[in-house]
Amino acid sequence: MKKLNAKELGIGALAGLTAALLVYGATVQPLLFILFGALSALPILIVGLGWGNMAVIVAVLAAGIVGTIAQSAYFGLFVILLALIPAWLSHLANLARPASELGGPDNLMAWYPLSDIILHLCGLAAMVIIVAGAVMGYSVDLVSQVVDLYAKVANEQQPAMPLDPIAIQKTKALMLYAIPVAWGMIWVMMLLAAYYVASRIVAASSRNLRPREDIPSSLRMNRNAIFVFLAAIVAIFFGGVLALIAAAVLGAFGAGFVVSGFASLHYRTRGKDWRLPVLIICYLVCFFVTLPLFIILVLGLYDTRKAISLTPHKSADTPKQDTKI
Repeated sequence: MKKLNAKELGIGALAGLTAALLVYGATVQPLLFILFGALSALPILIVGLGWGNMAVIVAVLAAGIVGTIAQSAYFGLFVILLALIPAWLSHLANLARPASELGGPDNLMAWYPLSDIILHLCGLAAMVIIVAGAVMGYSVDLVSQVVDLYAKVANEQQPAMPLDPIAIQKTKALMLYAIPVAWGMIWVMMLLAAYYVASRIVAASSRNLRPREDIPSSLRMNRNAIFVFLAAIVAIFFGGVLALIAAAVLGAFGAGFVVSGFASLHYRTRGKDWRLPVLIICYLVCFFVTLPLFIILVLGLYDTRKAISLTPHKSADTPKQDTKI
């Protein structure tokens, strides 16, 4: 492992400071929690993908210290827990071993599969949603209060057209599980976007330890994720706390399969003259209509595989920061 110098120490500390400030912004503006929370992963990912494990450890510790000083020890611990997710993803992305160990050529290195990185990301995102829901006391009563408040405001604005009480009760039952599903999906997509942006930034600066990958051909979900996804669907029918946990898992892993489906669609349409208009129409329709999004989800479920990126061995003067898988 490469010895950490003062420059990398400062870069890691700066990334930790930025992440802590973004997490603080997420707590100040609850409506922007997911956005700011995902943005807080960006500096950690950049440091981890560009400077390796030691720099990202410094970033995580700095984020925790800043959070503790700025607010409290509990907030500092919360910042550390959030920062550990991108730190772990960057660690996985930098894992590599000789391709010969997998039956490949002797002169190539095999990098940790992107499908397994996405599997970890979905699992960690679901865990964050579950923990956040437990901390904020997410329950039937909380959802009922929110829906009742919305119904009260709507009735005050339109007293001549009061909302149907039966419709309100159905809305409460729907929102109870729809909210964690939506949170899981948004969180995964935001973290995936942060990972993509971070990898492009470090690649543009020639600091990337992991080689740049062809996302349409390599971004697929791990086959084992199908069993988790199906188990979450079954668990929802049991109701109670288990169903709420399953809803978060369903949303997180469902987002992974949707993104995988879009990547597969990009790959399958390569070289076609009609590719661009079809992709534009597909994105627009999926944004407004649920059924096409379900088709993309099925495509992601169908096209599951593990694509391993192979690159030549690094030269002797390149810092040896890679760890075996």
